[in-house]
Amino acid sequence: MAKSVRELDVDDVDVAEAWARLTSEPDAILIDVRTKAEWEFVGLPDLSSIGKAPVLVEWKSYPDGHINPAFTEELASKLAATGATKTTNLYFVCRSGGRSLAAGKAMAAVGYRACHNVAGGFEGPADTEGHRGTVAGWKAAGLPWGQR
Repeated sequence: MAKSVRELDVDDVDVAEAWARLTSEPDAILIDVRTKAEWEFVGLPDLSSIGKAPVLVEWKSYPDGHINPAFTEELASKLAATGATKTTNLYFVCRSGGRSLAAGKAMAAVGYRACHNVAGGFEGPADTEGHRGTVAGWKAAGLPWGQR
């Protein structure tokens, strides 16, 4: 019997561990599921120093916030183009960890067996002044990133 999305195991890894695994595992892939607007205006993880680039597929669209109905098919196609298999370690990142967890569970539901959520995301939670990227997450950890 197939497992429901709720029963699928997608573990949380913090940003430092995700970076370490992306660095040490040649086949590991970072998947950024934020919106095109976020990629353009907030920035992207920069994996060029380890010879990689994040795979970009929106989980939800902006500004309407609808879940991308073709997400799993789009991502599976992009993963196949990289040579990834259903056992390749996939690290999902969004702004703070919610959308990436849902995206990882969706891919686990279609048979990908090594899905990991990057807890804290790219920007983490807002600080006391309402700004992101200073408390936790990829940016706050000082991991490489840039803007297009």
